[in-house]
Amino acid sequence: MAGVYFYDNQWFEECPKLIGPTDHSFWLGSSVFDGARTFQGLAPDLGLHVARLFKSARSMGLAPKETETEVERLCVEGIRKLPKTTELYIRPMFFARGGFVVPEPESTEFCLSVYDAPLPEFDGIKIRFSAWRRPAQDMALTNAKAGALYPNSSRALREALELGFDNAVVKDANGNIAELATANLWMVKDNVASTPALTGTFLAGVTRYRVACLLRENGIAVEETTLTESDLCNADEI
Repeated sequence: MAGVYFYDNQWFEECPKLIGPTDHSFWLGSSVFDGARTFQGLAPDLGLHVARLFKSARSMGLAPKETETEVERLCVEGIRKLPKTTELYIRPMFFARGGFVVPEPESTEFCLSVYDAPLPEFDGIKIRFSAWRRPAQDMALTNAKAGALYPNSSRALREALELGFDNAVVKDANGNIAELATANLWMVKDNVASTPALTGTFLAGVTRYRVACLLRENGIAVEETTLTESDLCNADEI
C-alpha cells in the first residue's frame, strides 16, 4: 500500500511509530479523525472533512495546535506526493497523549495519513438488520467522528459477514433506521430518495450531503425523514 504520512512537522514514507501504552488515546480512546477521498487527483469536499475533524476534536475535549487552513494545506501536499491516477484515502487525526480519565487538551497531537485505498468494485450487496443499536447523543460521543465509537459498528459488520452478508443496517435507540455499519443509508420509493433524519445518533455525513445535492440538482426529490424496517423492506432501491 503506497502512502505518505505526516507527523511532528515531517513527512514519512512508512508509518511512523506514534504512541505508547500509557498514552491516553491508546488507553482510553481519545482520538478523532476524518476521511476524504481523491478521484483522478480531485478531493471533493476536502474542506468540509477538515472542518468536521475540528468539530470532532472540540467535542472530544482536544485542543488542536494546527488550524483548519494548515491541515487542509497538508492534505493537499500529501495528495500531490502520490500519482494523480491513484485513488487515495486522506485521514487526518488528532489524539491526546496525557490525561487520566479526561484527556489533557494541551497534549493534543496531529498526524495525517494519505494512502492508496481504492473503493471495491460495486456489484450489489446483501444486508441484514442488526440487533446492535447506535447510541443516542446522551449515551456516547456521537457528535464526533471518534475512533472509540467504531467497535459498535465493527461488531455489527462482523456479525453480518459471519452470516454471509456484506453489511448491516443499524437502528437507533428508538428502533428507527440510523445507517449502515460503514456508511450512511439511502432508499428510493416512488421516485423519492429518502435518508434517515439527523437525530444525533449518527454523524451528518459529508458524502450524504453531497449525494443529496447531486440528487436535487438532477431533479430527484429528496427527503430526510424517520425510516423504519418496514420502509426498507418495501423500498424500490436501497
